[in-house]
Amino acid sequence: MKAVVHEEVEGLEGLTYREMDLPEVEPTTVRVKLKTAGLNRRDVAVTSRHKPEQPPLILGSDGAGIVDEVGEHVQHVSKGDEVILNPGIGWKNNSDAPPSGFEIVGLPEHGTFAEYITLPAANIERKPAHLNWEEAGVLSLAALTAYRVLFTRAKIKSGDTVMLPGIGSGVLTFALKFAKAAGARVIVTSRSEDKLAKAKELGADVGVLTESDWNEELKEEQVDVLVESIGAATFDKSLAIIRKGGTIVTFGATTDDEVTIDIRKFFYGQFNLLGSTMGSAEEFKELLDFLEKHKIKPEVDRMFPLSDYKEAFEYLRDSKNFGKIGFTI
Repeated sequence: MKAVVHEEVEGLEGLTYREMDLPEVEPTTVRVKLKTAGLNRRDVAVTSRHKPEQPPLILGSDGAGIVDEVGEHVQHVSKGDEVILNPGIGWKNNSDAPPSGFEIVGLPEHGTFAEYITLPAANIERKPAHLNWEEAGVLSLAALTAYRVLFTRAKIKSGDTVMLPGIGSGVLTFALKFAKAAGARVIVTSRSEDKLAKAKELGADVGVLTESDWNEELKEEQVDVLVESIGAATFDKSLAIIRKGGTIVTFGATTDDEVTIDIRKFFYGQFNLLGSTMGSAEEFKELLDFLEKHKIKPEVDRMFPLSDYKEAFEYLRDSKNFGKIGFTI
């Protein structure tokens, strides 16, 4: 089978498109013939985390396709079923943090940028009927991350004001749609006027430039929850804009990881700072129900043929996307 593989050279230069062995099926696993797969920033990072001395690795965490073969102990799906993949391995029930041994598809085991993948049956769910193949294939990792951030960690409710600095990523476009579906007011920021306009088309109530004075621009607003994914470049501004007693939830950092906090300001403000990453299989099923109830679809920016992997990785690396990008297979 054809696959996008990382090997021998660190970084994007180590990517190739070549033949790999067809994955075998075990008694409790399912082999899926993939139709589409989603590209995430994690995949860009994996090209540095996966080392040249390690065996060749098929990248990719998101995917959707048709069941090709099932193990003898698998009962909830059958050959020919249309399915979507949960990329979190080994996290069954909702909990405060992932259990020991939790992994994400695409490192250390092979991922979805291939014609076929074999996964534990517990990671296979039926494709939501209202989603086409492109939408289903780019969904899981970003949508699950956004769902846990907003509902499990921040516990947003109708009437809350949620702020999303750096709108445009897959996670944040999902967060925008989810928060609006839950009855929240949403503020977004971006360095791009075009992305602010697109966010307003999706329902954002207020949009401001990331480099602006947020406190001046938003002096009439009260921010209850802020979803922080930029890191050092905006963290001080994030902490300064939320209301006293408000909450920051962080799931990533596209700039420097290390931030400095004025701890006195922090404890006098009675702020909450929460971390989040991915989500459990229980939350994944809740997510699929939520999507179907509200008929929410991913914001798909662009799809690439799998053979155009280099262009796709560079497109995401350079933050050209608004919403999700992925591969047709």
